[in-house]
Amino acid sequence: MANFIALVIAGLATGALYALVAIGFTLLWQTSQTINFAQGEFVMLPAFFMLAAMNFHLPFWAAILIGLALSMTILGCAFKKLLVDPMLKHGVLPLAIATMALSTFLKESVKTFYSAEASPFPSLAPDADLHILGVAVSWQNLAVLVVALAAMVALQALLNRTRLGRQMQAAAQNPTAARILGVPVERMILLTFLINGALVALASLLISPIYLAKFTNGETLGLAAFVAAIVGGYNQIRGAIVGGLLLGVVDNLSAAYVSTQYRGAIPMALLIAIILFKPNGLLGRAEERTV
Repeated sequence: MANFIALVIAGLATGALYALVAIGFTLLWQTSQTINFAQGEFVMLPAFFMLAAMNFHLPFWAAILIGLALSMTILGCAFKKLLVDPMLKHGVLPLAIATMALSTFLKESVKTFYSAEASPFPSLAPDADLHILGVAVSWQNLAVLVVALAAMVALQALLNRTRLGRQMQAAAQNPTAARILGVPVERMILLTFLINGALVALASLLISPIYLAKFTNGETLGLAAFVAAIVGGYNQIRGAIVGGLLLGVVDNLSAAYVSTQYRGAIPMALLIAIILFKPNGLLGRAEERTV
């Protein structure tokens, strides 16, 4: 039983990372109809921003701030202005193909100009276990779970309890009506891209100490987050959260109790089942567009 609880907690920690990245998928889709297939590489890149800053002998906290700023600027603002805005005029499919190309470009750029080898990354928590009632829980998993859930709660509070959040929701639900009511729709859309930049930087900060900083980190994480967003409901943030947590737990338990060889197949089977029996996802809605 203790082993099962430890596996569930570890799965929730992994699922919280999936949820952070899946929220970005949902935000961008709801506000600008953007499907970003480079989202996994967006999570991979901020770790290298931070490592590059530390190479200049900056303290870790300063490197985190620099990584966050660069992520929001490059992966948020520049991504929107230089790729999404020009390509979206031609439709969603050309934009999706462009983000696939961007994914390859980012991955190969890090491999070529930084390193093809995995690099160690500082952790926010000690590399040790905490023993609670006979259950050994990694401090790193606890830190990931607490920080990620805190970020999700803060984002939900922003969207549901502030005027800015209500404007973002209005811009997502009906941009034309929002403009008539005086909502700066373009500014709200830009804000969602900046939020996505912050979320991927946070996910990178949390995942890199566990899996090291390497150019391939985005491959699995991006796919898992995309699956989580669909499973939970692509038009609901709470769906992305539920989908991410569920996928993380299912993935961890299947590796422990079924087979590590088929670990990747079970989440995909879950995805197929959701698409067949509940096409809008567990919490998704067919006609409503909400941030």
